[in-house]
Amino acid sequence: MLGSNENLINDVRARFAHVESCPYQGNRVFFENAGGALTLNSVVETSQEMAAIPDNQGRDNPAAHELVRIIAKAKEDTKLFFNATGGQVFVGESGTELLFRLISTAILGAEKGGIVLGSTLEHPASRSACIRWAGIAGKDYVCVEHNAGSGSVTAEDYLPHITPDTRVATILHTSPVSGMGVDVGSIAKAIRSVAPDCFIIIDGIQHAAHGGIDIDSYGIDGYVISPYKAFSRHGYGIAWISDRFTQLPHDGLIGAAQEQWELGTRDTGAYATFSDVVNYFEWLGSQVTDATDRRARIEAASKAIHAHEKDLTDAMLFGTGNLKGLTEMPEVGVLCGPENPLREGLVSMYVKGMDSETLVSALRERGIRTHARKADHYSANILTPLGLTDCVRVSMCHYNTEQEVAQFLSAMREIVAL
Repeated sequence: MLGSNENLINDVRARFAHVESCPYQGNRVFFENAGGALTLNSVVETSQEMAAIPDNQGRDNPAAHELVRIIAKAKEDTKLFFNATGGQVFVGESGTELLFRLISTAILGAEKGGIVLGSTLEHPASRSACIRWAGIAGKDYVCVEHNAGSGSVTAEDYLPHITPDTRVATILHTSPVSGMGVDVGSIAKAIRSVAPDCFIIIDGIQHAAHGGIDIDSYGIDGYVISPYKAFSRHGYGIAWISDRFTQLPHDGLIGAAQEQWELGTRDTGAYATFSDVVNYFEWLGSQVTDATDRRARIEAASKAIHAHEKDLTDAMLFGTGNLKGLTEMPEVGVLCGPENPLREGLVSMYVKGMDSETLVSALRERGIRTHARKADHYSANILTPLGLTDCVRVSMCHYNTEQEVAQFLSAMREIVAL
């Protein structure tokens, strides 16, 4: 839908900084969105404006009152984006830091004994926190094996490992290495059917920019994102927690309200810039639906984003115009299968006989920005079961175009012919 409307895709691209060129490299195609998406121009402008304000929240002056209003509005905007009618949202240092906070709080606050349940699909942000704090709390950590072929994990994979004494469970919404999504709602439902009081925490960091979020439908207790991967900026993360999670004992100042989860004075600009993100989703939704309800527009935007990114990944895999896709290049392997319906805007691939860092450099020389993943503490959980030591992650977002995919395929054709 976005790609077929030239005016709309141009309007979309005009709302982002550095779409076609890098201030240090010059012209380039940005296919490194899983490492950090492009930033909205409105976020850049808001960041500059908010950074200049010297006042703090909670004072009796007009500036402080306005800062409080901005934060309150941003919290409501974020809950709307998440579709979370209950609970609360708050910002922290990063998505990783917030995952550690939520997981440690849940493990220490849950009933003694029992297990902490996760999967091999997960990013080390959640796995590391689970292993560390399960050990401290005297709980067993149980790790569900994901399906290496599909690059995902299902409720059926989790079910054999769920016991009535499952105290805390973590689920990854989308893999930043395989690019495959997970049906978190069905996994959460399976967990609740056996361990109804389990605290369920979702890592939504990779998913937020691609597939839409619907917390009310998941039946969970925590959800974490990193806004720099969803068109905002670095320097903060956002967490949502349920009402019952809010009441768990947690780090806080003596005498502070139980509902207070933030530590110290927060950056009002962080909140304000996520309002910019929500406003952008609402604007995009207004271009693809006649709905006037804000949530309906956000949902329409998410569907349009998902559809456009599928068009892009299909073009990359199967070709566009007279250019062959990756599946028609015998030298190229694609992780988790080209026909995988779980794919969210990302193709991880390799060229046989070529080191992935060499391939990234060859693409860079041809104006294509990508990233190599190695079988290290970040990616070995995905690569090692596939018998790979490395791969190249080609990650797209909805502001990318089929013409950019064609540039990538042309570059790949040159590289494999060398």
